[in-house]
Amino acid sequence: MIRRDYILRMIEEFVRALARINEQKRNQLWHEAETSLEDQAKRLTGTDLATIVTLTDTELLGSLLQTGDFQAQTEKAFILARVLIEAAEVADAENREESSRAFRLKALHLVLHTALRTEVFEWPEFVPTIDLLLQRFVRAQLPVHTQALLMQHFECTGQFAKAEDALYVLLELAPDNPALRELGISFYHRLLDQPDAALESGELPRSEVEFGLAEIRNLPLFQAGPESDSTPPSTSPRMDQA
Repeated sequence: MIRRDYILRMIEEFVRALARINEQKRNQLWHEAETSLEDQAKRLTGTDLATIVTLTDTELLGSLLQTGDFQAQTEKAFILARVLIEAAEVADAENREESSRAFRLKALHLVLHTALRTEVFEWPEFVPTIDLLLQRFVRAQLPVHTQALLMQHFECTGQFAKAEDALYVLLELAPDNPALRELGISFYHRLLDQPDAALESGELPRSEVEFGLAEIRNLPLFQAGPESDSTPPSTSPRMDQA
């Protein structure tokens, strides 16, 4: 009960701060809005927005652990993701396209990591869904690390066709990387263990899974190991890509 009360207070405080930030944005008080967002970022991570976008995902998630209750990390990650989205909108208003993309990409990573590492039973209203966040990007132009996170997310949520799409973008970005081909073989082996109904629901029927597995085995420059054809690699869909 104490933990829940703490989290509710933290969220209520942020929602009030968000209302002030939105009012500043409506009045085009961009400097004031940016200052308010910097305050929120420092309260959550101990550092500023410019530094946040330079941190690895692991470093950023670690910074959330250093500024309060360990058990509130999920909620803090969601709040920080919204702070970054708001910062991106301010950057858009000031024609800082590179900063806007960096903020949105880091927000997407935060949300993906949070969804992969914890059971999110109720998506917070103040955080856009992953699908909404993705609408601001050209999917095929996202970095390798982001594609790997998306592949994990789509597989874990039963969106198998989208997971396969992310896999093939990865292979196009790094065509000579044997580890990615092993990842693909592992992925298709896991799908073959799924019931037909789940595969159909994920828009990747068994025949397409079998075709994909055969195709990835025959990619050029792939040096198959002695067990590649029969034993799935140990890579998990929740592998840590931070």
